Amino acid sequence: MTEYPQDGGDPASDPRAAELAIRLAAVRNRIEAAAEASGRGRRPPSLIVVTKFHPAADIRRLAALGVTDVGENRDQEAAAKAAELAGLALNWHFVGQLQSKKAKSVVRYAAAVHSVDRLQLVDALAKAVRNEMDSAGRDPLACFIQVSLEDDGGTHRGGAAPADVPLLAERIAASAGLHLAGVMAVAPLGAPPEPAFEKLAAVSARLVADHPGAAAISAGMSQDLEAAIKFGATHLRIGSDILGSRPAVG
Repeated sequence: MTEYPQDGGDPASDPRAAELAIRLAAVRNRIEAAAEASGRGRRPPSLIVVTKFHPAADIRRLAALGVTDVGENRDQEAAAKAAELAGLALNWHFVGQLQSKKAKSVVRYAAAVHSVDRLQLVDALAKAVRNEMDSAGRDPLACFIQVSLEDDGGTHRGGAAPADVPLLAERIAASAGLHLAGVMAVAPLGAPPEPAFEKLAAVSARLVADHPGAAAISAGMSQDLEAAIKFGATHLRIGSDILGSRPAVG
């Protein structure tokens, strides 16, 4: 196995670092152009690089390229990477479906959870965060309410129905150790993303009317980041366009 420098690798001597630098620059250029086109040039969204299935070495390379926020969707994988890269100044975002029983593990490393979609999970996260604050002095956990933009109420891809958002928001806001950040959604498969993100923007506006500090919108992936920015996304979750295809298991 090839060994790379512990500082993340020099693009001049590390082909993978060079590849990531080119891909990252291309995505950043897309974000900048979309923000300018939407009149948001001075308020571009934050970039979360979704690193699921990719090795910790790639995250180290990304950190050397200036990436500060990374996303994972499986607790076991995320916990191992966060432990290995504890010396780096990274913010870890949990972006996948989360079982309540995993809350205790996730709050040990995650700065934010983007998939809060039921009261049971809110209560589990609140309890776990309070314990972690007492034992390790962690900061409050940012919580994004995942909203289903599909007719199935999130049966397949997770998410709460828009009508359930106010109740979830009240529970999060009332829970010590949790910070109500805003909303999150994934555009439905096989349909244009614009109507979905317009719907999410409306859900966000209703939430902000009751909770002015919960203005964040986590939306937009590799294939639809421009549409997400157009409708107000503040956090983008980009994976394959930066990291490439899922590595082969050897």
